Amino acid sequence: MIENIRIVLLGTTHSGNIGATARAMKTMGLRSLYLVAPKAEPCNDEARRRAAGADDVLENAKVVPDLLQALTGCGFVVGSSARPRSIEWPALSPSAAARKLVAVAATAPVAVLFGPERNGLDNNDVEFCNALVTIPANPEYSSLNLASAVQIMSYEIFGQLKENPTVITTDPRLADPVQLRQLYQHLAATLDELAFIKSRSSTKLLRKFVRLLHRARMHEDEVDMLRGVLTAIQAVARSSKSDNP
Repeated sequence: MIENIRIVLLGTTHSGNIGATARAMKTMGLRSLYLVAPKAEPCNDEARRRAAGADDVLENAKVVPDLLQALTGCGFVVGSSARPRSIEWPALSPSAAARKLVAVAATAPVAVLFGPERNGLDNNDVEFCNALVTIPANPEYSSLNLASAVQIMSYEIFGQLKENPTVITTDPRLADPVQLRQLYQHLAATLDELAFIKSRSSTKLLRKFVRLLHRARMHEDEVDMLRGVLTAIQAVARSSKSDNP
């Protein structure tokens, strides 16, 4: 189950934060670190110094160019976010997020996603997440260092693993972010063919559809079913246009 739990850092700008993240993970038994398009060298002297003995986590980190590659296969993705969103996203406390991550990790990879140090996750990044987690902090000074946030979430996961060392779930396999992204793109293309979206608010409306579909926590066969429906709708729409040029 441990190997199924990924810590994913997006666009990290400081090598020291990558090293400190490796240390935070190893102290809680986590080993699977993904670095998405890092802007800092992940294994330089500063990173190794801050890793403080967690060199194995650092050296085995997977460096990938985009989120799709980091999240492929994941049945559940939680994004760490400290700021409110114009479109409200499903939210979990750190402990509730850890509980869900550990339960799903029994049968599929899961991920905790952290954005760049300065700005965090943007709205496009959030679309990859089933839920967001905000770590409670002093409202007058709520800024957490990246590695500190990783440490808190790793601690919560460690606690859940100790309480539930042999979690068993019989849920069918959940659709991963790649399959969901393909569904969202298919939906957008279908709505465009139907001329359903015509205004500047199209991006916001599509994001609401994404939020709705995330809440459904669809299985792979359900995604296939919906895409079959969309394909049928597209066929009817194209047939109607050819009959009425």
